[in-house]
Amino acid sequence: MRLNPKPRRKSDCKQSPGLLMPIVNLKRCEGKGDCLTVCPENVFEIRTIDAADFDHLNLLQKLKLRVHGMQVAYTPNADACRACGLCVTACPEKAITLGRKN
Repeated sequence: MRLNPKPRRKSDCKQSPGLLMPIVNLKRCEGKGDCLTVCPENVFEIRTIDAADFDHLNLLQKLKLRVHGMQVAYTPNADACRACGLCVTACPEKAITLGRKN
């Protein structure tokens, strides 16, 4: 996991920011940080899972998360997303999808 990823160049995506946003399935995410590394808009952060999110997982998912250091991806800057899809293809767990903002 890279805490200080290399600087990324802005994407060539023409989508306006905020129309679509990444949705992270915390049941699948292992916090490896591939999304953080490839995102040109700095949408992601890797951090310890929130207690409320952890409580909603089943026993197997909680054990898996403990093995992976309790780290998951969150999207504090989701409104900056331009839906380039790099995070979706980079995620080895297939934990990220793009969806419409509610």
